[in-house]
Amino acid sequence: MIDLIGYGAFFLTTALIFSLVTLGLNLQWGLTGLFNVGLAGFVAIGAYTSALLTTPDDPARLGGFGLPILVGWAGAMTVGGLAAALTGIATLRLRSDYLAITTFGVAVVVQLVALNAQKLTGGPFGVGFIPRPFGSLAETPLLFNLSNLAIVSAVALITYLALEHLSRSPWGRVLKALREDERAAISLGKSARFYRIQAFAVGGAIMALAGALQAHFTGFIAPDNYLPILTFQVWVMLIVGGSGSNLGAAIGSILVWAIWAGSGTLTSVLFAPEQQARAASLQIVAIGVMLCIILLVRPNGLFGDRPRRARPGKGAEIATTKSRPGP
Repeated sequence: MIDLIGYGAFFLTTALIFSLVTLGLNLQWGLTGLFNVGLAGFVAIGAYTSALLTTPDDPARLGGFGLPILVGWAGAMTVGGLAAALTGIATLRLRSDYLAITTFGVAVVVQLVALNAQKLTGGPFGVGFIPRPFGSLAETPLLFNLSNLAIVSAVALITYLALEHLSRSPWGRVLKALREDERAAISLGKSARFYRIQAFAVGGAIMALAGALQAHFTGFIAPDNYLPILTFQVWVMLIVGGSGSNLGAAIGSILVWAIWAGSGTLTSVLFAPEQQARAASLQIVAIGVMLCIILLVRPNGLFGDRPRRARPGKGAEIATTKSRPGP
């Protein structure tokens, strides 16, 4: 029973870290309409920044300043936000698929730098000895996992409430207006480029914070943690939960991660060890099937905005008006 509780805390901690990335993506896409498929790069930037700031001195690479964990998290958000703002300045003139291709290229560049800049990132060997919150409790897995769950839950709740407030604020209403009708928003004196860069930077900072949390939770990071499959997972989480809904982003993250982890456990039980490498692809199949089912039943996701329908009386009146011949 104790082991089950400990695993449940570990599972929820990982799912909530994913929910932070999904919340950042929801701000960029669900609220503003910015098609970002390079989010793995911003997660990596946050993870490596916090790791370099907080790890002990290592003669094999730069960094290793041994700063407190909170300083590492703040540095991760700052660097991630600046990187996203610079990316936005360079790319947000593009639209839809062109923006997607460019942001994907940014993520690939970040992953290649992490893989090859060995003096800075440790190269393919990654960065180890990252300080972990409540590291003294590591010998007691249950207490360690519950303590980390409490920290990640607090950060996720604060981020969720902040984004809910922002989405209802005048700033959030401008972002929604730009998403729905850019020309109308510009005609009211709003700078589309300025607001989009702000949204992209805030979303990137949240993704970087998630990367920092994940780095300190596991105590080790490597370039293989930030492959395009991460982007695929987070986009599925947002689509399943409902684009434009912060609650949907959080619930979708937990649901999709449960299916991902559960399918991985199931394949390890059903298949022999020599076949498990091939059977791992069934995780993507399981996610794809679930995504198809949800989109058929709920095209806007579990918590997405439902399309407004006119009342029967009003609809009939409008239809009658339209059917009348002109004078």
